[in-house]
Amino acid sequence: MVVSYVGQSFSALRKQCQQKGVLFEDPLFPTTDQSLFYQSNRIGSVTWKRPKELCSNPHLFVDGISAHDLHQGQLGNCWFVAACSSLASREALWRKVIPDWKDQEWDEDKPESYAGIFHFRFWRFGEWVDVVIDDRLPTANGELVYCHSNDSNEFWSALVEKAYAKMCGCYEALDGGNTADALVDFTGGVSEPLDLVETGFKDDKEKRDELFERVLKVHNREGLISCSIRATTAADMEARLACGLVKGHAYAVTDVRRVRLGHGLLAYFRSDKLTMIRMRNPWGQREWNGPWSDSSEEWKKVSSSEREKIGVTVQDDGEFWMTFDDFIANFTDLILCRLINTSYLSFHKTWEETVIRGSWIRNGDTLLNRTGGCTNNKQSFLQNPQYVFDVKKPEDEILICLQQKDRRASLREGRGENLAIGFDIHRVELNRTYRMHATQEKVGGSTYINSRSVSVRLELKEGRYVIIPTTFDPGLEGEFLLRIFTDVPSNCKELTLDKPPKTCWSGLCGYPSLVTQVHILRAAGLAGQDSDGASDPYVIISCEGQKVRSPVNKDTRSPAFDTKGLFYRKKVKQPISIKLYNHNLLIDSFLGQVTMPAEQGSFQQTLHLKGRGDRSDSDLPGTITVAIVTSSLLTTI
Repeated sequence: MVVSYVGQSFSALRKQCQQKGVLFEDPLFPTTDQSLFYQSNRIGSVTWKRPKELCSNPHLFVDGISAHDLHQGQLGNCWFVAACSSLASREALWRKVIPDWKDQEWDEDKPESYAGIFHFRFWRFGEWVDVVIDDRLPTANGELVYCHSNDSNEFWSALVEKAYAKMCGCYEALDGGNTADALVDFTGGVSEPLDLVETGFKDDKEKRDELFERVLKVHNREGLISCSIRATTAADMEARLACGLVKGHAYAVTDVRRVRLGHGLLAYFRSDKLTMIRMRNPWGQREWNGPWSDSSEEWKKVSSSEREKIGVTVQDDGEFWMTFDDFIANFTDLILCRLINTSYLSFHKTWEETVIRGSWIRNGDTLLNRTGGCTNNKQSFLQNPQYVFDVKKPEDEILICLQQKDRRASLREGRGENLAIGFDIHRVELNRTYRMHATQEKVGGSTYINSRSVSVRLELKEGRYVIIPTTFDPGLEGEFLLRIFTDVPSNCKELTLDKPPKTCWSGLCGYPSLVTQVHILRAAGLAGQDSDGASDPYVIISCEGQKVRSPVNKDTRSPAFDTKGLFYRKKVKQPISIKLYNHNLLIDSFLGQVTMPAEQGSFQQTLHLKGRGDRSDSDLPGTITVAIVTSSLLTTI
């Protein structure tokens, strides 16, 4: 689905201009300083000109679209230009950002059809947004001030940048930013930032090899990749190193591959291949000058046909190759923007996606407040929004992305800074349907960063989990988008109620007076009922007609269950039943049981298993360890 930005319809506006015989002038992004700056004019006199005033034969594309088309102008937006360079190498992606490009192109045979209007699409906060602009571009001394192409009559990069600037409030709003955000805006994918220093890639060859496979997979599956060398001081920003690389500067990754060494037919029967990566500097110059740089001797180890195949050129165009080891040794940060495949008509893995919009909203009532801050704020952390989801396989890869609404358009009002956001993931009771009031087992989470989005990829065991998205500091309001990708549907939904609601039937049927959490920790010494002398045990917890069943533990007589159930109880004297079974192909067999009183308080016990029916007092092989918490305050657990 595509929505029109601020209600402007490209087709309707173009038709109006064509009927009147005039060129479009966008009233929402005028040719004034307010479209250029949110503070004050920093570049002096600017003249807005249409492409026809800059050259006689303007085009969107000249000889196709390429990463080489882009050159950064008088803005510190290398992050955006690097993302555009990556986009240019992916036809399926840029066709989304630049829709109906042939229809938008200048038609030399029908010059009267040109209306000076363009539109571009960006993925913003869960939907594709269509942004309309006119073709008036800021110039100084007859040259484009901002992003421009190698060819003076090619304008796609300048026009895409203008549409993005309009959406962000003005051109100056693009000064400084995060490449990961732009990559997501161009694709609707999920950006995964990687710290190449802290994660130990520089010192661990096995880790480097695994990372190369990940980077290669993202590249081969049409994802976008960017990298940079972290600047630790203001003086470091855009400082050129002796190796030719620039600190605090975003580079686009334009190719990843294994390069065959050797010459002639013999090379095809050798296994010598180098893991290599190609990058481009958005400045269109200043390249790596180390091994495998454009004119280095190392390229003599590669046949001319192989060099031609991978597009090695000896020119200062900002694009260069490095070995992956040299890349890891020199760069500090890598961003992988993965395109998440949700189509069933695919040979690659298909993900199930859940998209939820939420808000951090401040409220004086602690049960209604949703601005609790991170876990440092122990008293308020659980006041944040909570979302429950299920992992239904013994183990599943989960991808979670939290995105906040972009605030760049509010820079003029002094509210343009992103919030520091993140999330925690807790493993909870298998039957939880109400909000958590006490922290449980934390199994993962993100770092807190003032980026538009944060994401985490992790393996989770079968069970029920709660995600708690938060701002770092309490009391901060904002909107967010939560995206969860799993292998099978996760039934993700928000937990909105704190306890069972009272209804008109509560007076007749009763209302819970106690809440009890039953935690089955483990069992030991169970009967070995299978032919191999082991069992496949699972446990069922029963309380007042409700049942919670654990996953099956394979081939063990001492399972670590770590299974929880939560029960809101009306019949406080009725004991809780815990039964163990062995999973069989046809009929499951009984392993033993215990019954537990649930008085107020908390305790842990290891109990011997009993029989059932006439044998309820007799011991069976094995013990079970159970922890129980019971409270009369229903918003305790």
